[in-house]
Amino acid sequence: MPEKTNQVEVTLLGKTHQFACTKGQENLLLDAANLLNERVDTMKQRSTVRNEQNALLLAALHLCHDLQALEHQQSSQQQAQQTLIEKLSLYLEVD
Repeated sequence: MPEKTNQVEVTLLGKTHQFACTKGQENLLLDAANLLNERVDTMKQRSTVRNEQNALLLAALHLCHDLQALEHQQSSQQQAQQTLIEKLSLYLEVD
């Protein structure tokens, strides 16, 4: 059965857009739009980028970089946990 969706109005770069959003996820979409708007503003303040579309691209690139860094960190932590589990299993088997 398909998930129900709602139309959510989001403002990006000062323009309003309508997006279909899974019911119950509206606030997450609005939060994501707010984060992107904040990052665009930061890019415009911190760099020589003044064009909104270039600032948007730079903000999106930074967000993707942050996501990749978090995924790498999570993967490293999972590997460390797996190593600990294996060591504990070996220790427990000795008894």
